[in-house]
Amino acid sequence: MARKQSDYLAALLADEASVPSPLPASTEPAPPSPASVRVERSRGTTLLGRESALARLASGEVRQVTQLLLDPSRVKIWPGNARLYADLSEENCRELIDSIIAEGGQKVPAVVRRVEGDPDHDYEVIAGTRRHWSISWLRRNNYPDMLFVAQVATLDDEAAFRLADLENRARKDVSDLERARNYADALKAHYGNHLTRMAERLKLSKGWLSKMIKVAGIHDGIIAAFASPADIQLKPAYALAQALDDSEGAKAIYATANALALEQRDRRFSGRPALPAADVLKRLLDAPRAAREEARPEPYVYVSRYGRPALSVQSVSRQGVTIRLHAGSGADNATLIEALRDALDHLERQGQGLQR
Repeated sequence: MARKQSDYLAALLADEASVPSPLPASTEPAPPSPASVRVERSRGTTLLGRESALARLASGEVRQVTQLLLDPSRVKIWPGNARLYADLSEENCRELIDSIIAEGGQKVPAVVRRVEGDPDHDYEVIAGTRRHWSISWLRRNNYPDMLFVAQVATLDDEAAFRLADLENRARKDVSDLERARNYADALKAHYGNHLTRMAERLKLSKGWLSKMIKVAGIHDGIIAAFASPADIQLKPAYALAQALDDSEGAKAIYATANALALEQRDRRFSGRPALPAADVLKRLLDAPRAAREEARPEPYVYVSRYGRPALSVQSVSRQGVTIRLHAGSGADNATLIEALRDALDHLERQGQGLQR
């Protein structure tokens, strides 16, 4: 308990100082002794301190914190937290697990709130998901008496979200994608889709928050191309999210992502290292350009019997077809007419004929 809080509660519970009994009415009161002055002053100070403590308690400035030792199986994870509980593992919690063992238990309490109407759980974790997972793992692995240390808070959902967000901002092991999707959910659930209001409440830049919300919209089919969602960083992911706004480009990106996801899976099964995130991102961003180049028809060139170009198609557009007749090819008129017919047939097969 903080010192200030302890002092105020001590003052609140302090006994009143004793005072001397009143003198008989017929007796003139003696001048106050130094001791009685000190007692009276002490009494006044005690009353003032108690009044101040009551006022601070009533205002909510001072609140008593309840710290509990809980069975983690009776505590669930609040779904509004950014961290994905299913992604936690012994590997990524190893450092915390070792610290808890070395210190003989969990030293930093989590923050929980009570739940109602759930026969299986008494509390839910607002902040401290990794601590909950680690204690649960330890109880299953040779430390059955290990307990989950938590402080109980009374919070509505929006306040719970802000508290969890403040803790997670300092955590490097919460990925940008986890945080982005958490913000997107909160924007709808707590702020009525008002981005400005959310940014003000969280003390965040509106522009930065807007980028996070954009990244949150990247489909899971694209995310599967990466070895892990943790590989997705805000700046490059925002460029990818913008590229997906183009419908034609998005088709190419999705197709490339599917191929990359299969390649990543094959690498895992064969024990080979995963494709680096930078390589995956480059292939995804290059996909629209590569698709356009593949779709571009081969240029048509008719070569004369002397091995020199006689006729070529220069361009095809809605306005027409531009044909070039090359000087010095050695082709006569009959050959050029044959070349023109062949060029028109070629364009027709490519879906670029004049009749389209």
